Amino acid sequence: MVEFLRTAAEGPQRATLLLAHGAGAAMDSPFMERFAGHAAAAGLAVVRFEFAYMAGHRSGKKRPPPAAEKLVGEFAAAAGAFLAESEGPVLIGGKSLGGRVAAMLAGETDLDPRVAGVVCLGYPFHPPGRSDELRLEPLANLRRPALIAQGERDPFGDRKEVEAMALPATVRLLWCEDGSHDLAPRGGSPATWDGNLKAAADAAAAFATELSAGAF
Repeated sequence: MVEFLRTAAEGPQRATLLLAHGAGAAMDSPFMERFAGHAAAAGLAVVRFEFAYMAGHRSGKKRPPPAAEKLVGEFAAAAGAFLAESEGPVLIGGKSLGGRVAAMLAGETDLDPRVAGVVCLGYPFHPPGRSDELRLEPLANLRRPALIAQGERDPFGDRKEVEAMALPATVRLLWCEDGSHDLAPRGGSPATWDGNLKAAADAAAAFATELSAGAF
């Protein structure tokens, strides 16, 4: 049974974002908590869940994440469980690994039509230091529009690298000022972590509104 961590939208709800965590941090990590708070303020309900390997960490059974391809079924099961108990438009997404798995799921032909789009927070375009090992196939195979909020200096794909890539027209990029993989800027930057997370959350909420209006 999938356990969800829910953050209700403040005011009128635009959509629900079903959000998966990154490779090494749980669904209640500071990143996930802060982003969920900003998303709720922007009118997005956020429903978080954990892959089995991460849930096992809570009982002391620590193990590394499996290959992303092996997590697609778990994400599909979580999406199915949530869709069965809810109404309204849904976005799927995640932090880093979670966003990559969401993009893989969004390439499936039998994805529920209520899933309107994908939100990736720090997409892992390639492993750090290995820019020749690109992970573009999930984006090329998308059957839903996607929004990627990416830090300008993300070691998994910085602005210079990503802007040189041939991405599908259905992929929209939001650049977070001086952000690293967690979207956080350096200490001397005029940008702030909360500011970048708020920008990502606001963009996700606006993205949901555009999808609902058929304007994307």
